Amino acid sequence: MIEMIIEQRRRDLGGGFEVGRILPFGKQRMVGPFIFFDHMGPIDLAPGPNQGHDVRAHPHIGLATVTYLFSGEVMHRDSLGYEQVIRPQEVNWMTAGSGITHSERFERAQVQGDHLHGIQAWVALPTGQEETSPSFSHHSGSDLPQWDDRGVSGQLIAGSAYGLTASAKTHSPLFYAHLDMAPGATAEIPGGHKERAVYIATGAVELHGTRYESGRMLVLGTAASSMRSLERSTVMILGGDPVGERFIYWNFVSSSKDRLAQAASDWKAGRMKLPDADDKEFIPLPDESFPPFYTRAT
Repeated sequence: MIEMIIEQRRRDLGGGFEVGRILPFGKQRMVGPFIFFDHMGPIDLAPGPNQGHDVRAHPHIGLATVTYLFSGEVMHRDSLGYEQVIRPQEVNWMTAGSGITHSERFERAQVQGDHLHGIQAWVALPTGQEETSPSFSHHSGSDLPQWDDRGVSGQLIAGSAYGLTASAKTHSPLFYAHLDMAPGATAEIPGGHKERAVYIATGAVELHGTRYESGRMLVLGTAASSMRSLERSTVMILGGDPVGERFIYWNFVSSSKDRLAQAASDWKAGRMKLPDADDKEFIPLPDESFPPFYTRAT
């Protein structure tokens, strides 16, 4: 039923803003095309001047970022000119492709405070589409099909599952959904993909008679078909078909080490355009030498 259990590793991104890092993991670099998975918060942001929580402008290549919130508000700005607030149960889908830069700022928090809680995921682009033109789309309402069934309230974030399809343009077969489960409710886990996982954001669930607590990703075997909540729980389910060998360096993903080196050089030399509406500061390339810090994901 369960091939691997991945415990979140807490990381401080600055100013006390913590995330739970799930993917990549030493023994499980990817689940289908999902190559990065961070549980943001939960954290209470006090009103007042920026306390170091904002994510300054930074670059990406070879992936799509998927931002999804349970609570709070984030302002996205990118080098294509998009400026978009994201709120709970909405989706920002940004395809980096050949290269994009963006920032994520907590502007509402500075005015009135905020309770931030959500998931940041990256989806690796398949071979042949890694250098596609960058793009951005925002989705809410009917773009993200919802359902209620015997104590399970679901929302499809991306891809196809449960006979439904979300509106974000994906580049390979996948599914990604948010389930809110009442105590004792049973949820189906979609099949039809080579790799699948469940992430327990809050609460606890049972699979095959074993209890699993929050903060864990369960990488599923082919036999896993359902789970039962043991208390009120928030669960993310995801999966898809593998896209092949990928390497990660900092915010860059590619099947080519040479391409990663080029992206790093471009960013360091200032050859990647910053967002017009947020171009006064940026995150510099890490000081570590290159290329020993490649992270291979297969």
